[in-house]
This record gives sequence, structure tokens and C-alpha cells, in this order.
Amino acid sequence: MTSVQTMLSVNFARIGRGLRVSACAAALAAVVCAPMGCGGSGRRESTLVRPHVLVSPYAATVGEVTWAAAPLRNESGTSVPDTLALTDKVVAAAQQVLGITCLPVNRTLEAMTAIGIDEIRTPEDAEALASAMGVDGLLVGSITAYDPYDPPTYGLSLALLAQSGRLAGTAGRIDPRRLATEGTGGTNASTWATTPVSAVSAHLDAKSHDVLMALRSYSQGRHDPDGAFGWRRYTASMELYTEFGAQFVVRRLLEREAARVGGQGRLTDAR
Repeated sequence: MTSVQTMLSVNFARIGRGLRVSACAAALAAVVCAPMGCGGSGRRESTLVRPHVLVSPYAATVGEVTWAAAPLRNESGTSVPDTLALTDKVVAAAQQVLGITCLPVNRTLEAMTAIGIDEIRTPEDAEALASAMGVDGLLVGSITAYDPYDPPTYGLSLALLAQSGRLAGTAGRIDPRRLATEGTGGTNASTWATTPVSAVSAHLDAKSHDVLMALRSYSQGRHDPDGAFGWRRYTASMELYTEFGAQFVVRRLLEREAARVGGQGRLTDAR
């Protein structure tokens, strides 16, 4: 009898330990599965947020507007910047504007080769290039600062030369070589050679809280909020930071254009 009782005690003890182990395993599984989700990929899916999208400031009657971008000039004081890659980012930023098409940089380079110029040195060069490409507007600009070390700094100036027809406005004669220091166009001109209708310049130093606030707003819908860096990934990568810089300056240029065309159209954000 004593042997039977001893065996029963041992068996119940084992069962008790087994139940406790099972309960602990279930509790651990609940903790692990709650944030990650055990029925899927093992990773919680982030909530998608639509990024801000710029909308063309031109009147609907104008229709789709076509721009091109001349290769940026390097006036940063360092040989590090890849001017063609940074021009590509300006084109990409303009391409994201609803109602505006910006031709690839390769198309611009082909047209420059065809007319025998290697860079925009004079207003006549800009007029010849824009006419050869058949665009409504030509972006001309300079890289004015470039420091890839965290916190990064990026300076960019852009000006828009516009065809006197569809994007008609008032502008004075401005030499593209001076666009880095110009704020906007002047008055009383109607030809390609004399029509930078709007010009802007920005010095984006990531130590500035104003710049960081603009960067955080830009990053919404463009990054994984659960990533290791979050929105700060844009200050950890100069490639990403210059994408932000291109969009920032293109946006400011469009704001100038919205003010210039007045009642014809206005710059808006779409979500």
C-alpha cells in the first residue's frame, strides 16, 4: 500500500510540474505574440500614412506642365557632391508634383550635346536648351553647401525660366550665374532669355530646429516609424537628406510660382 501511495504522489507531483510548465509557456507565448502577431510574419505591421504631395499652382486650364532641369553647378567649395545625382533628386522632387512632368536628366544632357553646350553659362544657353527640348520651364541652379557629416548641411538654389506663353509672368533679366544670390525675378520681360520667373535658395543645416521640424514633416509617410532610427534616418544618410533638400527647395519655388500667378492657381498639399 505504501508503494502505491508513493507512486501516486510522484505521479501527481510530475503532473503538477507539467501543468506549471505549460502555464508558464502559455504566458510567455502570450507576451511574445501580443506585439508581434503569431499568425503572420512575426512582425507587427505599421500603420500606413499618406505623405504630403504637392499640387501644381497653375490654373487647370493650363493643363499638364513640362519642366526640365539643367545640371546643377557646384559652388559648395568642395569637390564631393555628385552634381548629376543631385540634379536627379531635383527632377524626382518635381516629378512628384501633381500636374507637373519633369523630363529625366539624360534627356537634358542629350539636348545639350545636340546644341553643343556642356553647361548653362549665359541666358542664351538657357533659351537654346529650353527651346530645343520644347518644355514650358527650365530649372537652373547651384549647390551652395554640402557637408555629409551628421548633422548634415545642404545648400541649394533653384530658379525657373519660363516660356512666355503658357506660364507667362513678369520677370527681369537675370544671369543664371547669379541665381544663387537672387531671391526672385524682376519685371517686364517675355522671352526665354530674360525670364527666370521665380528663384529661391535654402541653407539646410540639420542643427537648426526649424530644419528638423520641416524634415520630420517631410518624413511622414516616407519611412518606417518602427525602424531603428525613425525619422532621424534622414540625418544619418546624406543621400536621404539631399532628397529632403530637393523637395524643400522645389516646394519653396512652387510657393513663389503660386504667388506669381495669383488668381490663376495656388499651391496645395494633397493627402
